[in-house]
Amino acid sequence: MDVEEQLSSLRARLHYHNHCYHVLDAPEIADAEYDALFDQLLSLEAAYPHFVTADSPSQRVGAPPAAQFEKIQHRQPMLSLDKSTDTDELRDWVQRCRNRLVDASGLSFTCEPKIDGIAVALTYRRGLLVAAATRGDGSTGENILANVKTIAAVPLKLMGEDIPPAFEVRGEIYMAHEDFHAFNKAAEQRQQKPLLNPRNGAAGSLRQLDSKVTARRPLTMFCYSVGWFEGDWQPGTHAQVLRQLALWGFRTNPMTEEVADLDSCVDYIQRLRDARDSLGYDIDGIVVKVNQLDLQQQLGNVTRKPRWAMAFKYPAEEAITQLTGVDFQVGRTGAITPVARLQPVFVGGVTVTNATLHNMDEIQRLGLRVGDQVMIRRAGDVIPQVRGVVLSKRPADASEVVIPQNCPSCGGVVRRPEGEIVIRCSASSHLCPAQRKESIRHFASRLALDIDGLGDKIIEQLVDTGLVTDAADLFALNVEVLSRLERMAQKSADNLLRAINASKLTTLPRFIYALGIREVGEATARALAVHFHDLVYLRSADLEQLEVVADVGPVVAKSVYDYFRDSENLRVIDALLAHGISWEPMQSDVVAQPLKDQTWVLTGALEVMPRNQAKSALQSLGAKVAGSVSSKTSVVVAGPGAGSKLAKAAALDIRVLDEQQFLAFLQETGVDIPSD
Repeated sequence: MDVEEQLSSLRARLHYHNHCYHVLDAPEIADAEYDALFDQLLSLEAAYPHFVTADSPSQRVGAPPAAQFEKIQHRQPMLSLDKSTDTDELRDWVQRCRNRLVDASGLSFTCEPKIDGIAVALTYRRGLLVAAATRGDGSTGENILANVKTIAAVPLKLMGEDIPPAFEVRGEIYMAHEDFHAFNKAAEQRQQKPLLNPRNGAAGSLRQLDSKVTARRPLTMFCYSVGWFEGDWQPGTHAQVLRQLALWGFRTNPMTEEVADLDSCVDYIQRLRDARDSLGYDIDGIVVKVNQLDLQQQLGNVTRKPRWAMAFKYPAEEAITQLTGVDFQVGRTGAITPVARLQPVFVGGVTVTNATLHNMDEIQRLGLRVGDQVMIRRAGDVIPQVRGVVLSKRPADASEVVIPQNCPSCGGVVRRPEGEIVIRCSASSHLCPAQRKESIRHFASRLALDIDGLGDKIIEQLVDTGLVTDAADLFALNVEVLSRLERMAQKSADNLLRAINASKLTTLPRFIYALGIREVGEATARALAVHFHDLVYLRSADLEQLEVVADVGPVVAKSVYDYFRDSENLRVIDALLAHGISWEPMQSDVVAQPLKDQTWVLTGALEVMPRNQAKSALQSLGAKVAGSVSSKTSVVVAGPGAGSKLAKAAALDIRVLDEQQFLAFLQETGVDIPSD
C-alpha cells in the first residue's frame, strides 16, 4: 500500500470512529487506539504535506488566526419563527395552515426540541464541507468555517450514497451541560475566567478569530433542516430529510417525532416539558413544523417568518430579588428609560443585576418602590424584566421612584410629548452626549453599516474625548488617533479602520436605517428605499409623497419629513457621502416597475420558482402581492392544485397566468428565474 492509500485508509477509519463517538455516542475503539491512529495520520501528513486534504481529521485542530470574519450572503434566507406560549395560539396556527391549503387532508407535523444554541448553515459540495456561516441578520452571516471544522460532531466528509452535488444543512451549535461544567471546572483550576452559561459559551466560541481557541471548547451540533440542495434528491417530508441526514453522517436530535394532529403536538410539548431537566442541554421550547414539504411550499413565508413552522416557548424562568435603585438611561431618540438596579440574582442561566422597566407608566402600574422585593423574569436571550412586586415583603423605608426633571446626560429639560408614554430629553442628539453615543452605536450596528469591532467601550471613549461628534467623524479616524485610546493597540486600530473602510459600500435601505430616523425601522427603511430609489428623492419628499409609501402613515411621514428638514442632519449626510459612503443602485432603478398599482395573487403549488421568490419578483416590479382574490385583483398566477382562488378569479373575469406564462412574463421584464 503506497503512502496516499495509507492516508486515505487512515482518514476513512478516523472519520468512521469519530462518527461513532460524537454522533452515535457508541464508540467501537478505546480512546488510546483512536489517538494512536490520529498520531499516525499526523506523522504521515507531516512527512508528505502535499497529500494533506481539506477533509482530513487533522484539519480540525484549528487554522491560523483570522484578521476578521468575512461576510457570507445566504443563498436562501435563514428565517425566524413565529412564537406561541399556549395551546390556543398553537391551535390557531394549525387552523391557519389548514385554511391556506388547497387540500389539508394529509396534514401532519414534526415536533423537535428548540435548542438554545447558535444557528449555523453548512454548505457541502461533492460531500465535503466547504462553507459555514452564522445566521446574522437572516440574509447575511459571517464565515466561521475554520471554527466549525474544529467541532467533532460536524462531518468534514459525508458518508453513504446519493449525496446531492451541493446542499446546505442547518443546525444549532451548543454546549451540553456536562461538557460546560467540566470546561468551567478545568478553567477555574487553571485560574482562568469560566464561561457564563452554555449558550454564551457557544456564541463566544464561534466568534473566536483564532480557531485553535474554538477547538478547545466542548461544542457539538444537532442538524434540523436542509436550506437548499442541487440535484435529483426529492424527499417528501421533513422527517425523511432528517433520516437521510443521519445516514450521511449528521447528528440529528433523537427526540424529534412525527405526529398526526394538534393533540399529539400538545402531548409532545407536555412530555418534553417533563423531561426538560434531564435532556442534558438547554432548550427554551419546541418547534412544530408541517411535515410535508410540498405543503410547506404552498404555505410559503410572510416577511421573515415561514407560515409552516411555529415555536412553542416554555414559560420564562423567574426569581425574587431586591430593587436597590432605579437609573435613567438616554436612548438614541432622547427617550429616557428607567432601568432597575437589582441585588444580583441567578435566573435563566445568568446572574442578573439590572432589568428593563420600559417607562414611568410601567413603574406606576407595578407600584414599584426602591427597596421592594421584586419578581424577575428571564427566558433565553430576552432582556430581564420586572414582573411584579412582592408586597408582603415591602420594607418600611421603601421609597418612591422620582422622575428626573433634567436629562442625566446633558442636563436638558425633560418633557413628555403629547400622546406619548415616554419622557424625552429636549436637547437634540447633536447636543446630548448620550444620544450621540446611541446614534453612533445604531449607525455601526449589524443591520445598519455593520462596522465590526466598533464596540460600546470604543464609542464611549471616542465621544467622551471629542474625537467623534457624529457618524461622519468615524471616517476621519486614523491609526495614530485610535492608538491613543485605552487598550487599543496598533493591530486593533488597523482592524477597526479596515472595518470602517469596508462599511463604506452598503445598500440604500441599510443607509436609511443607519441614519436613525425616529419611527423608521429596518422594514420601513427598505420600503422608503424601494419607493424613492434614490436618496435625493427621499430628501426632497413632502408629507403627501411620503404617506403613499407602503406601511408609512402620518406619524412616520412627519418624522421622516422633519428629519430631512434639519440642517444638522443634512450636514452629517453630506459629510458621510463626501467620505465615500455609496451603494449599488436599487433593483428598481435597473428594472422598470410595469406592475405599479397592480395587485397580484399567487395560488397553487409553483413548481419552478418558490413562492417567496415569485412574491419578491412581483414586488420588485412594483406589484402588491395579496393573499386573497377580490375585484381589485389584477392578475392571478395559478399553479397545480389551485382551488377556490382560481374559481373566484374566473367568476370575476380576472386574468389568470399559469406558471410557464408567469415565468415567460418575468423573463420579458428582465427578472432572473431559476434554471432547471
